[in-house]
Amino acid sequence: MDLETPNTRPRKRYGQHFLHDPAVIQRIIDLITTAGPHPLLEIGPGRGALTCPLLRHVEHLDVIEIDSDLAGALAKTCAHPEKLTVYRTDVLKFDFRTHAAGRKLRLIGNLPYNISTPLLFHLLAYSDCIEEMLFMLQREVAERICALAGTRQYGRLSIMVQSMCRAESLFTVGPGAFTPAPRVESAVIRLVPFPEHDRPLTERTLFSRLVRTAFSHRRKTLRNALKGQVSEATFLQLGISPTARPQDLTVADYVKITNALHEDKSG
Repeated sequence: MDLETPNTRPRKRYGQHFLHDPAVIQRIIDLITTAGPHPLLEIGPGRGALTCPLLRHVEHLDVIEIDSDLAGALAKTCAHPEKLTVYRTDVLKFDFRTHAAGRKLRLIGNLPYNISTPLLFHLLAYSDCIEEMLFMLQREVAERICALAGTRQYGRLSIMVQSMCRAESLFTVGPGAFTPAPRVESAVIRLVPFPEHDRPLTERTLFSRLVRTAFSHRRKTLRNALKGQVSEATFLQLGISPTARPQDLTVADYVKITNALHEDKSG
């Protein structure tokens, strides 16, 4: 059931585009692991296009919704409100670690376009308590997340996400699947955080600063983009050409540089 009342009309300030295509909804539902020990949490349920059918398959579902009108309407919209807990809050301020309480969360959602990138960075800080993420977002953002080194889409977002998660683009969704129809295509992606023991990165803050600096000068050579941070001798020692561009380096290359710098400081 998908209600449209005066109080649940799309609001531009929240970047709302409500999913309504039954085939797309079912395809996403089929991808969600509804069984198992990991609690399921939906970000931005909107009018309940995913929420309501999911409640038929799970014991309980938590959702985060910033729009108070939509949050209040969800319990009336869905057939099993007793299985639903609604958190009326800004997801960018939500403490996923406290909510997880020692468990691993499974996150799903049709992410608002206007906060998708900052939200992904926010979630990376909680990757140790997340089992998997299944998100719908702008196709352009999905392509950036999954991009390989040397491609036009490859950049800071690609590296930061791929350093923490296995990223997989699953399928694209046309504008007509939403109300109102966005001006761009969307895509569904799956992110699976790596186990702690499979993360070779030694210093996350240094890594983040290094990547940010490099891609703020992405047209320059590494020698110039990271001048004052990484010496030419360090590049050569690691087998990385100082004349390469920031987008030419793989995630593993940035990890190697970070670990070398951290070791030098620690030593």
